[in-house]
Amino acid sequence: MLSDTAYPIVKATLPVVGENIQEIARRFYAHMFAAHPELLDGLFNRGNQADGAQQQALAGSVAAYATVLVNTPTEIPDHLLSRIAHKHVSLGLAPEQYQIVHDHLMWAIVDVLGDAVTPQAAAAWDEVYWLMANALISKERGLYDATRLTPDTVWRTWRVVEKTPETAEVTTFVVERTDSREVKPSLPGQYVTCKMRMPDGVHQPRQYSLTRADDGRHRVFAVKRIRGNGTPAGEMSTLLHDRIQVGDELTLSAPFGDVVLEYTDRPVVLASAGIGITPMAGMLSHLVKAGAQRKVLLLHADASPETFALRAQVTQDLDQLLDGSLAVWFENPSSTPVPGEHTGLMNVDAVELPADAQYYLCGPLPFMQAVRSSLIARGVPAKDIQYEVFGPDLWLADFE
Repeated sequence: MLSDTAYPIVKATLPVVGENIQEIARRFYAHMFAAHPELLDGLFNRGNQADGAQQQALAGSVAAYATVLVNTPTEIPDHLLSRIAHKHVSLGLAPEQYQIVHDHLMWAIVDVLGDAVTPQAAAAWDEVYWLMANALISKERGLYDATRLTPDTVWRTWRVVEKTPETAEVTTFVVERTDSREVKPSLPGQYVTCKMRMPDGVHQPRQYSLTRADDGRHRVFAVKRIRGNGTPAGEMSTLLHDRIQVGDELTLSAPFGDVVLEYTDRPVVLASAGIGITPMAGMLSHLVKAGAQRKVLLLHADASPETFALRAQVTQDLDQLLDGSLAVWFENPSSTPVPGEHTGLMNVDAVELPADAQYYLCGPLPFMQAVRSSLIARGVPAKDIQYEVFGPDLWLADFE
């Protein structure tokens, strides 16, 4: 909780900070990378920097946390902190790096707001930062301890043993461990970070959902090629698709991610669009491996049957479950639709939803926002809806 001294100052200055937080975030990153260009080598995703997504995510997170401290000081925004902590640990972030962020963020606040940042205001917002930073450091320490890893040992080398095109734009990679060290098993829905050296010599990280349950020796993930279409193409996806072949080695983190399928007897509904099928495939694979008896409904939307990645895998897994079913929506359907196929965008009102189900969503933000709104309108409790976002979470602050 904020101190009695800081609370009224943060409350009074929150509106002006909130109005300028996007510009503060933009200047913060530019200033920090000018002083520490090494942070762009293996830790920060420069693609997210280029399109502004990382700046928006930071701004939203800081504003959301400060708002909680002011409006509901006894409530900890655990979901916000947990999602950030899992992403940080998957990148090998170290506690001492929070001081670097602090110094440049406070510089940016003063740079944007000028004389409005009195010594008292600076001290109050310094308190906000360290409350959030120390909460994250604590969570991240717990994640490292639980996996018996450190920022330096979170990485290990895997060898590509299979590379299989799923669609024209999606390829599955199967990697095998290269040593006898213990492999931390993944949980259903988690991801790994892949870190690779780009052609210009800079390492870049990207997260990819695991699409199959572990067997102790292998990990499986699928990568969609990012074409760009007017914006820079995805440098990691291009490299993986065009240059990485069977026999090559990849550096992957241990699996992390806070959106994890709960093992209960309740029905589960998985709703995805496009490449959002990847964590759902991982969840289904875990359910099959566990011999789950629960009712499972997969709802998926895609451009066409030809772009539906992992369709054969998820269909086979659903067939192996005691009560698994699939409904799909295609914007460009096949000429001979099969039962369970719909035309157009996903409409959850077109299917019968099981009572007391848990829901997991993944896909583009507009898709998830629309599906979540429809589910809420149908009486599904918000606590029963979880979602996974690829890249910086620009939506999370809205729920805190």
